[in-house]
Amino acid sequence: MTKYASEPDTDFERIFNPEKIAVIGASSKGTGFGSGMFFALQDIGYQGEIFLVNPKGGTLAGHKIYESIAQIPETFDLAVIAVTAAAVPRALEACRKKGAAAAEILSSGFKELGTAEGLALEEQIREIAAQGIRVIGPNCFGIYCPQSGLTMLPGADLSRTTGPVAVCSQSGGMAVDFANTGKSMGLGFSKVVSFGNGADLRETELLAFFGQDPQTRVINMYIEGVADGEAFFDTLKNVARRKPVIVLKGGLSSAGSRAVLSHTASMGGSRAIWRAILKQANALQVSDMGEMVRASLAFARLPARSYKNLCVLGGGGALGVSAADAAEKYHMQIPPFDSGLRERIEKLLPRPGSSGGNPVDVANPYVAPEVLEQVLCLAAKDARIDLQVLITLFHHYKNTAAMAGKPVREVTPFAELARRVENTVQKTGKPVVVILNNPKRGTDHLDVVEMMEQARREFADRGIPAFDDLAEALEAIAHVNAYYGGKTHESANGCPNR
Repeated sequence: MTKYASEPDTDFERIFNPEKIAVIGASSKGTGFGSGMFFALQDIGYQGEIFLVNPKGGTLAGHKIYESIAQIPETFDLAVIAVTAAAVPRALEACRKKGAAAAEILSSGFKELGTAEGLALEEQIREIAAQGIRVIGPNCFGIYCPQSGLTMLPGADLSRTTGPVAVCSQSGGMAVDFANTGKSMGLGFSKVVSFGNGADLRETELLAFFGQDPQTRVINMYIEGVADGEAFFDTLKNVARRKPVIVLKGGLSSAGSRAVLSHTASMGGSRAIWRAILKQANALQVSDMGEMVRASLAFARLPARSYKNLCVLGGGGALGVSAADAAEKYHMQIPPFDSGLRERIEKLLPRPGSSGGNPVDVANPYVAPEVLEQVLCLAAKDARIDLQVLITLFHHYKNTAAMAGKPVREVTPFAELARRVENTVQKTGKPVVVILNNPKRGTDHLDVVEMMEQARREFADRGIPAFDDLAEALEAIAHVNAYYGGKTHESANGCPNR
């Protein structure tokens, strides 16, 4: 198993790659969070040993349920605690005595309630943790680690494909939604941690760990509040020198601040202060989860450099205007091609209506993938071009499918175009971003929606980032530019790169 550098009291190896897990609170009736986590672990394909515990005993899906943690015949690496809040401290102490490295506490009813009882219970958790067991939570969804088959609730259908993206989230819902959305866009994850109230292991220590984790290249954080502002800022500056850190800060509005108090009992903080802190650390601030996922996709799929000059290729009368407006908004250029290159491109395009300038207007939605590859390869000869954006028009193939009496997925050449785009990138050395533009949505066009998702997977499998909208793609690229734009960063091995 992979070995990690870590604090002496934190065995991250046993936390993220547990060989044995104890689920405390699993019921023989198969209901509740404990049983749900047991089935989720089985369904995702966790190969280690699972011990189940409930005072009532019995069996669940053929697995023995021990009546107490002490009855488990051996030690275990990670505990999943899903019992009533009042019973959590006793369960946590028993796990500590068994030698567990950590426990993720799914139970709620602690500091987030704002009651004396809830505050006292969370303080007991901190005291037990300080004696030698790390705690994720309480009031969380836990950990998702594709490599080990460790999943959060309710993540039985998350991908087992490991990738470079890590997520540290104070919200369990945000964590699992990010993992699902990322999966649909072709993102692979190293580790996703929902830490809830953060009684013990939380944002700063997780950020430091992700900063030196060899599997992680892009770090995402959803934060409602930090325990130690100075330590967090120092860690953020250090990690962001080596890896991009994308931050979504919850609770910056007055209403949002009230909401996070009831969610995880965290203070929201000042919008201006957070903006200044993140800018000074060269971390990247996003406004919502969708923006965070798209920025992660750009960082994960594009080479580590900035992209100022673009070639945009697509069709439609408004292409040039919309592309120019979007590029200007995000401080990028779409430089016009010289007359010689423009003429060479135009010889490949259907006439009339097409244009070989930049943006390149193909005019016809049915231009063959082979021709689009030739155009992309020609455009890449312009030394100024850093990156190319290909806007697809696949939705028009529904008309072709209707005339041919075939499903739209069978007549749309998305697989061939994905192969051609991959060839282009390999031959030119210049990345290509694909836009899967689709105005045909809703129940009347479910066949087109399905086809588009199949197309997205084809491009993702070939390492080509695909976005739904040109402006969203350029926004994601702008985050890459903001991070790499002219400033020197250390690579993961300490060597500088640009």
